[in-house]
Amino acid sequence: MSFYIGIDLGTSAVKLILTDSTGAILRTVSKDYPLFQPHPHWSEQNPEDWWAAVCAALEELTAGFDTAEVKGIGVGGQMHGLVMLDENGSVLRPAILWNDTRTGKETAYLNDVVGKASLQAWTGNIAFAGFTAPKILWVKAHEPDVFAKCKKICLPKDYINYRLTGVFATDVSDASGTLYFDVAHRCWSKEMLALLGIDEAMLPAVFESEDVIGTTTLFGLSAAVVAGAGDNAAAAIGTDTVNAGQCNISLGTSGTVFLPTDAYVKTANPALHSFCHANGKWHLMGCILSAASCNKWLNETVLQSDYGIGCGKPENALYFLPYLSGERCPHNDGDVRGAFVGLTHTTTREDLQAAVLEGVSFAIKDCVALCPTAIRSATVCGGGTKSKTWMQMLSNVLGIELHIIENEGPAYGGALLAAKQRHAPLVKYTVAPDPDAVAIYAKKYEKFKQLYPMLKAFYQED
Repeated sequence: MSFYIGIDLGTSAVKLILTDSTGAILRTVSKDYPLFQPHPHWSEQNPEDWWAAVCAALEELTAGFDTAEVKGIGVGGQMHGLVMLDENGSVLRPAILWNDTRTGKETAYLNDVVGKASLQAWTGNIAFAGFTAPKILWVKAHEPDVFAKCKKICLPKDYINYRLTGVFATDVSDASGTLYFDVAHRCWSKEMLALLGIDEAMLPAVFESEDVIGTTTLFGLSAAVVAGAGDNAAAAIGTDTVNAGQCNISLGTSGTVFLPTDAYVKTANPALHSFCHANGKWHLMGCILSAASCNKWLNETVLQSDYGIGCGKPENALYFLPYLSGERCPHNDGDVRGAFVGLTHTTTREDLQAAVLEGVSFAIKDCVALCPTAIRSATVCGGGTKSKTWMQMLSNVLGIELHIIENEGPAYGGALLAAKQRHAPLVKYTVAPDPDAVAIYAKKYEKFKQLYPMLKAFYQED
């Protein structure tokens, strides 16, 4: 029996799964690591913490199994993070993460001075504060000593592959989110590298997601390591979202709407990302920065309880803007913040809970509304799927049938990439929209859309 390991390097924890050659999940292990937010808008992690967690998890995952039968490892992970290494491969500074929005000035420079048209022509996308290219400009401006020492630049999951194999490599799906990768031609953008002042020798070699980049002999293994994928492309492999016309929605720390395409698509609305897929093709994606993390914030920070997810009713007059870390799609605004609108003396915690879930659902609908083709159904993965209440609400807000997936999302996709296999996803249950609730939420969504324009100026920095 052959075994395969999938790794999901998430924002709050790393998740590892062990599968057999049939795709069955034999064991799952998760290890947490800290997130540092030393200043407003900052979000950082120590890559050494990632590696320590991966090592501990691998040891636990493989205990009792014949490690000689582990044939492959595939890593999926959080995108856009900036990892900077010196000439010896040592970490120079904490990684700047995808939900870090300190780069407002750099993002504006790229979009307004360099120009969105040029960026799209060179990379297929415009600049967002969370992308890697603005982070490089920020380090050059604010930490020139660090930039001068930097000899290697990579993404979070690529750092794990580097530690596993000693090979400096990336894949096309993860590289797509840097803003210095030519998505249409699946290679680094020479124009953007010149603009950033970095040499291609500083960057990893680019592979397709299933390509073997090396072998790891650590932890008693002798396993091939594939290039892997960005977390959303890996999740799409795990949910078998690989063909045009399909859609996968992920509700983790962030939220995404993922649409495979057979060819590169220059989007009419650049708030949608156009990226390479892990299956050799491409995809469109809308991303919101705070999804299930909004519910976690309400319970742990505000209510300070394990209250869970309340039911709420669509007649609730309270609104929530889920912009706790700014917002990417459709607003591309790193300064905006979350808000409750409509609080009264009679507002209950059930109302707060329902408003949070509705607000995230409406933000997902913002992404769906930008998609060039109608979405008639979708698979859903991520921590948010633990609540049937929320899934029914999301179905009602979107007005489509949702298929809730059993597997571990990006980690499962990583294992399938390593095994070079595809499996139809295991569906836990399906929810269909209720016509009466759909009509009520449609009216609420129209009011929700009025709130961001009203608050935008309030949050703009001087």
